[in-house]
Amino acid sequence: MSAQSYLVTEDEDGLRLDRWFKRRIPSLSLSHLNKIVRTGQVRVDGARVKTATRLAQGQSVRVPPLNLDAPATPEAPKISEEDANDLRAMILFEDKDLLVLNKPYGLAVQGGSGMKRHIDGMLASLPNERGERPVLVHRLDRDTSGVLLVAKTRKIAADLGEIFRSREARKIYWALVEGVPKPAQGRISLYLAKGEGMEARPRRPGEDRAALEKMRVARHGDEDARHSVTYYATVESVPHRVAWLSMKPITGRTHQLRAHAEAIGHPIVGDPKYGLKPKNDPRRNDPLRALPDQVERKLHLLARRLVLPHPRGGVLDVTAPPPPHMANSFELFGFDVKRADPIEDAPE
Repeated sequence: MSAQSYLVTEDEDGLRLDRWFKRRIPSLSLSHLNKIVRTGQVRVDGARVKTATRLAQGQSVRVPPLNLDAPATPEAPKISEEDANDLRAMILFEDKDLLVLNKPYGLAVQGGSGMKRHIDGMLASLPNERGERPVLVHRLDRDTSGVLLVAKTRKIAADLGEIFRSREARKIYWALVEGVPKPAQGRISLYLAKGEGMEARPRRPGEDRAALEKMRVARHGDEDARHSVTYYATVESVPHRVAWLSMKPITGRTHQLRAHAEAIGHPIVGDPKYGLKPKNDPRRNDPLRALPDQVERKLHLLARRLVLPHPRGGVLDVTAPPPPHMANSFELFGFDVKRADPIEDAPE
């Protein structure tokens, strides 16, 4: 058996190497992984790495021959009826191949250091008739709500992953932002890179330190700079106060929509990371000062709609409703969620 090379996919962008292995080769033990990384048998774009190294889309990971013999008495996965019921309550669409969930605000998609409950772990409670657990196809930030795609088998996960890599999937997000962008519709094209600083707010219980990292606007040619493109359109607004944006990301960078909204001067309402003002701005410690107290200090970002070719044929087209805190804000400002979405006509 010879070494194999794997390309890092869009939905794997930003993953730590150890978590990438956990997703790609779940039967590989941590001790074995540490050994092959320490001895330089694992390479990323030909270079030695550490288990904490973060991967970027398009990089090549060299994986040496592995001993993946199953243990003599494998431990049966623990099935949680509570997790199963909670997941079933999130289902927007289901067929024999896949699930589409309506991920709630505040529930992580994957685990971090010390995190006990997340979608990835909960999926073990929904095995198929062969005992296979569903597989995540992409990710959302912990505080982003909405459409989350899950495959019921690894074969379907691979097919869907290829659809995402080929950018055949169309994603539409809704956001409530501070102020009203000018022009009302536009294209945001920026280079983004991982920021060096960490947010001042304390880490939440179970929150990975990486979750506090902030993306920054970079220049072409800067180390780790990745091109990012988003189309946006203002659906409705309250002059000088807030705007309801529909956003279509063409690329899939970490925190892309949140960083783009901040970059154009209109951060997403309730964003604790990208909503902070400069130090000399008196609103720095209260980015929602100009908004009514009824507006909850939660991230107002919704993965609204996902449209893509179904691996078995036809088109999968699923829409998620706004989470309660966004629905309350929309009602407060008189925004009609049934209003036509102008982003539908934006370029692909």
